[in-house]
Amino acid sequence: MSVDASPLGVRPTGPAPAGIRRVTGTDVARAAGVSQKTVSRVVNHDPQVSPDVRRRVQEAIESLGYRPNTAARSLLLGRSRTVGLLTLGSAAYGPASLAIATGRAVSAAGYGLRVVNTFDLDAETLENGLVSLLDQGVDAIVVNEPTAMFRSRRHGLAVPVLSLSGPLHLSATELVVATDETSGVTEAVNHLLGLGHVTVHHIGGPKDWPSAVRRTDAWRAALQAAGRDVPDVLQGDWSLASGFEAGRALAQRPGVTAVFAANDHMAIGLARALQDAGRRVPDDVSIVGYDDVPEAAFLLRALTTVRQDLTVAAVRGVELLVQVLEGRRDHGLLEAIPTHLVVRETTGPAPAPSD
Repeated sequence: MSVDASPLGVRPTGPAPAGIRRVTGTDVARAAGVSQKTVSRVVNHDPQVSPDVRRRVQEAIESLGYRPNTAARSLLLGRSRTVGLLTLGSAAYGPASLAIATGRAVSAAGYGLRVVNTFDLDAETLENGLVSLLDQGVDAIVVNEPTAMFRSRRHGLAVPVLSLSGPLHLSATELVVATDETSGVTEAVNHLLGLGHVTVHHIGGPKDWPSAVRRTDAWRAALQAAGRDVPDVLQGDWSLASGFEAGRALAQRPGVTAVFAANDHMAIGLARALQDAGRRVPDDVSIVGYDDVPEAAFLLRALTTVRQDLTVAAVRGVELLVQVLEGRRDHGLLEAIPTHLVVRETTGPAPAPSD
C-alpha cells in the first residue's frame, strides 16, 4: 500500500477501489484552501490554528470521504478512542501480566489498543516508542515500567499518561497506579527476621529495571531499620538460570540461612541450586520470592512469596485513565495497590548455630 507523503503523516486505510483515485492529504489542503502544513497543524491539534481554519479542514476531510488513520479520525470525532501501551518486551511474569491485563481492561472500556514493545530501557529506544504511539494518534499512553527518563519526558506530552509501576512517593502530578513494592518487600524481610534469621541475603533483578532497584532498596532499608548487617547483593536477570547461579554461590556460604529473591523465578532457581548442594529448604535456608506466579503454590515445596495483584492494578489504572479522558477526573493521582505475603513451605525457623 502506498503512503501519503503529505505533512499529515497519515494514510488512507485499506486499498482504494479499482478505478478510483485515493484521496490524499494534498486534496484535503486544496479543498480547504490552506497549505499542507496548516492541515498538519490542525490534525496535530495546534492551538494556534484559528477556529475558522480548523472548521474548514474538518469539513474538507468529511466531504472528500478521506479515510485517515486514528490521528485524523480524532480530528473529526474529538478522540480516536485508542490507548497506547508502551511495554518492555519481556517474557518476565510482571511485564507480560500487566500487558495482558491492560489490554483486556482497555477493550472492556470500549477503547482500541496500540502496543509498542521496547526491548531495551535506554533513552533512545523509549523515545522511539513514544513517538510511534503518538504518531498513531492515541488518546493516552500506558507504560508498565517507567524509567526516570520517561517520567521527565511525560511532562511534555499532550496526552494523559498512566504508569503501572513506579515509586509511590512522587507528587501527585502523574497518574500512577502500582503495587506497593516497598511494603511487600518490607513484610518479606520482617517475616524472615521474625523467624530468628540474623540477616537476609538478596538476589536482585537487573540493575536497569526500576522495579528491581526499588525492591533492592526496600530490602536494604528493612534490614537497616532492624539494625542488621546488609550483605552484598547477588545480581540476577529475573530468570530461573540466574537464580540457580546465585544459589550455587550462596550454597557455599554456611552462614546463609535466609534469602529474599526479587522474583519467584529466581527463587525457584535458587531452591534447586540449594537442593543440589545438599542444603535443605527451609531447614537450612529459608526462601521468599516475589510475584506469586501460578506455579509457586504447586512446587515440591510450595514457595513463600509476596503476591502483587497486577490485574487489579491494570484494571484500576485503566478505569482512572478513562475517567481522565472523559473529563470526569483531573489528571494527577497516586494510588497504591496492596501486596500480601503468602506464607507457604519455604520459610521456617532459623537453624540452631553449629558448634
